[in-house]
Amino acid sequence: MPTVHTEKGIDFRFYASDMGEPPHIHAVKGNKKAKIWLNDMSFAFNRGFNQSETGDVLRIAEYRRQMFLEAWNAFFN
Repeated sequence: MPTVHTEKGIDFRFYASDMGEPPHIHAVKGNKKAKIWLNDMSFAFNRGFNQSETGDVLRIAEYRRQMFLEAWNAFFN
């Protein structure tokens, strides 16, 4: 479970078991979790992040998208 980036207390990571799925990143902060598809920058799910936090999660993921995709490809390919 590599953590690719941490910002505003949010860890952005993926899991080895994610292989076979389209590229995405998990955002985790305490017991809050979200999954963001990197192809269209949409939420697959959000569990616990409020509206303000989901905005932060999405802004960070959009800004770091290329880095996340490169890390995904390096890990799974």
